[in-house]
Order: sequence, then C-alpha cells, then structure tokens
Amino acid sequence: MASAQRPVVLDSVIAVINGDVLLRSDLQTEIDMAALQPLSLPPGKNLEQRAARRLINRTLILQQMQSQGMAKAVSDEEVEKDLTALREQLPDCRKSDCKTQAGWASFLAEHGLTQSEVVERWRQRMQLLNFIDTRFRAGVRISRPDIEDYYNKTLVPEFKKENVSAPPLDSVSKRIEEILLQQQVNVLLQDWLKNLRDQGSVIILDPALGQSNPNPDSDEGDGA
Repeated sequence: MASAQRPVVLDSVIAVINGDVLLRSDLQTEIDMAALQPLSLPPGKNLEQRAARRLINRTLILQQMQSQGMAKAVSDEEVEKDLTALREQLPDCRKSDCKTQAGWASFLAEHGLTQSEVVERWRQRMQLLNFIDTRFRAGVRISRPDIEDYYNKTLVPEFKKENVSAPPLDSVSKRIEEILLQQQVNVLLQDWLKNLRDQGSVIILDPALGQSNPNPDSDEGDGA
C-alpha cells in the first residue's frame, strides 16, 4: 500500500565546481564524517558553511589530482590499518568500544555512517594527503617538542573532557605529526586553492552556504 511506503526525499544541488555538481547529501556526509575527525570540523556556529568550504576545497584538490594523474593507489590493507589506529584513538569511539566490530558498527550507525562509505572516503582522504605531501610538504619539518606540545595542550585535554585516558604519546605521535604538517602547509595550500578558485568556476547555489568564489581562508582549507 502507498501509505506504508517511506517518503522519497529529493536531493538538491548546492554548488557546481568547474562543472562538478555537489549535492545536499554530499554536504551531510561531510558533516557526518566529522565524527572521525572531530578537531578538523568541530560542532558550533556556521557548521554547514564550514563543512561546505571543506567539501568545495576537497573537490578542487581532487580535480587537480586527477587531471595531473597523481591519484596514488591506496590498498584495502592500508585503509584498514589506518582506520584500526583511528578506532583506538578517537575519544567517542573508545567509549563505544570500537576495538570490537560490534562497537565500531554501533559508532558508525550513531553518526549516520556505513562501513563501506567510511572505507572509500578514508581511502580518498589518504590519496589527498599523499597528493598534498608530494606537492607541498617538501622541506617542512615537525620537531619532537612541537609534537609533545600539541599532545599536552590539545589532545590530552580533549580526552579529559570525555573522561577517558589519553593514549600514550608514542602511539599517537605520527598522527599528531600529520596534523601539524597539515597546519604548516595550510598557508601554501590556501594560496594554491585561491588561485584555483580565481581561475576556475565555483558557483554556490545555496545562499545559506556563502558566496561563489569566496575567500578560502579557514582552518578547513585542506579539505582532507
């Protein structure tokens, strides 16, 4: 019977980036995926606008990566290894006992995510980081004191807020180094993204998300 059928929710176009269409569902996935990177897109004011900037910037980077033939293959094993480490480090994920498959599945469902889309999105993220590393990170060095400072002033307080113990520094030092590298190359990346916007076509159709070809300066610049 028709009355028993679920309503059909129509998607909508929110932006067109050099001919590539971005949908409202793409934006929602961006927001949902923030559960796996809580420091990159923290909840709060203008969440949708900030998520839209990340989505647009990532689309611009993906376009360049593909046009330059620099999409490095990432194996299922590499993705699984990276996600396994992530499951042990996320404060919310640790509370859900994400080390178990049942706990991980529960965590993903709570945030509107599925295992398959997380795997593919994380694979894409790893490809983006490889591309950024190749193009921008040469010569950038992160010192041990920098890593320790981030651990003590940012990571440990984040775990304390959730009333869970922070993982040992050595177990997360590589991930912290990655975060700090991203921060240092952000200036170079922002200039590059600005040029891509200026030279290309960024049309935002939803006025609530900002203006077409906006200033890309933000903490979400890399879009990874």
